[in-house]
Amino acid sequence: MSTEQTFDMRFLGKATLTEMQRQSMDNQLSFDQLRLTHIGGPTVLIEIGQLRLLTDPTLEPAGYQYRAGEQIVGKTTSPAVSTSDLGQVDAILLSHHQHGDNLDPAGRAYLSQGKQTLTTPASAQHLGGNAHGVATWETVALKTGDGLEVRVTATPASHGPAEIKEATGHVNGWLLEWEGQRHGSLYISGDTVLFEGLVEMAQHYQLGVALLHFGAARTQRFGAANLTFSAAEGAQFAQMLGEATVIPIHYEGWTHLTEGHAEIEQTFKATGLEQRLRFLPLGQPVSINI
Repeated sequence: MSTEQTFDMRFLGKATLTEMQRQSMDNQLSFDQLRLTHIGGPTVLIEIGQLRLLTDPTLEPAGYQYRAGEQIVGKTTSPAVSTSDLGQVDAILLSHHQHGDNLDPAGRAYLSQGKQTLTTPASAQHLGGNAHGVATWETVALKTGDGLEVRVTATPASHGPAEIKEATGHVNGWLLEWEGQRHGSLYISGDTVLFEGLVEMAQHYQLGVALLHFGAARTQRFGAANLTFSAAEGAQFAQMLGEATVIPIHYEGWTHLTEGHAEIEQTFKATGLEQRLRFLPLGQPVSINI
């Protein structure tokens, strides 16, 4: 059974408005819409009414590298939005801290710009500060001054096949629900492959928009094992999600990703799902009905 905690974002500090935030207020959205800005990789700014959320902050420029076992993983694309333009957010949804393509040094420094960081219990313990651990199927409620309450539930994820889950570490996906959604919940997969936990979730929840970590990430340590959705797995999962819009993220910009835009597009077209697929332009806010 899930548990729930509540945070009132009105009393967690006041942000200095950047130009991006002013535009957000000038173009206030109703609660059946959200605004998404793909900054790059797994990093997306999510705006729901006055609430501003950021996923997996990877904010280092192209050329950043980190070590994955004996392998060096490199970043090939810089963020499409600068940290200064991004400004402060109400919460950071961090799937996990242990890999540099989900939290890089600049992203870790940015955590203090969020009023809180929601992440796995292990990552919260490691990071300290404003990090709050959310166990699988635990729910945190975020409230804003415009009457919005967003229920954020940590969902299961498997960062590779079952036999390597212990080595890759725990990861959270996220399910966001609020009053006013017409087509279903907002889902962010985190780094995961398709496994029974996602099949069960698809059977119990109606999703309106799904942000999926594609790329079929691979490292030398784990050989041919995919660590994130392949295009084929993503299409298979999309078939389980009814009419949900599927938005690929984390499919380009890192050297360990083995599939990109073309493979995803071709696979969805081959399976008759191309109308459900939507790529976001980097750095440009896009409004989406949900």
